[in-house]
Amino acid sequence: MDGPSSSRSDDSLADEPFEPEVLSSDLAFHGAVWDVRDDRVRYGDGEIRRQYVAHTGAVAVVALDERERVLLIQQYRHPIRHRDWELPAGLLDVPGEDPTRAAQRELAEEADIVAEHWEHLVSAWTTPGGNDEMIHIYLATGLSDADPHERLDEEADIRVEWVPLSDAADGVLAGRLHNGILSIGVLAAERRLRAGRLLDER
Repeated sequence: MDGPSSSRSDDSLADEPFEPEVLSSDLAFHGAVWDVRDDRVRYGDGEIRRQYVAHTGAVAVVALDERERVLLIQQYRHPIRHRDWELPAGLLDVPGEDPTRAAQRELAEEADIVAEHWEHLVSAWTTPGGNDEMIHIYLATGLSDADPHERLDEEADIRVEWVPLSDAADGVLAGRLHNGILSIGVLAAERRLRAGRLLDER
């Protein structure tokens, strides 16, 4: 295969921090949930200007029952004009709150479920070209019912369904499920379970 390439071991492939000089950073828009920043940055021999959403960060949960079914929720998302299937998720909007604690709170509030076991699966930037959101996705097992929560607005219309994890992964790869956070979480959880089975078989 032509073109520049390099050979490296798997564990050396990683994103690299880079801090160019920020010449100015202004608040372009202050919203109810997010702000938009307008930055001028020295880059190479010149300067670039970028506007982006300054995000609080978020958490999401792959809640898996003893039958290896994942809890999915469907709700209306106005920007895309769809009721898309998602993982239970929410903002890191409580100052100083640990992401694991936030994930536990969101699972209880959105699905009325608590979990005995929590494992960090993966963290990802959702749209690095347009915002600085980092989402932390957790695997939750040992599930039981929690006290019911009152839901308002779009959340009042939430539909909840238990789906075999393999079916959810098939839906992602077949192009029927388009939510990026769901895609990352479901595929990471399926790989995590497969790796665990391989270890058990050794």
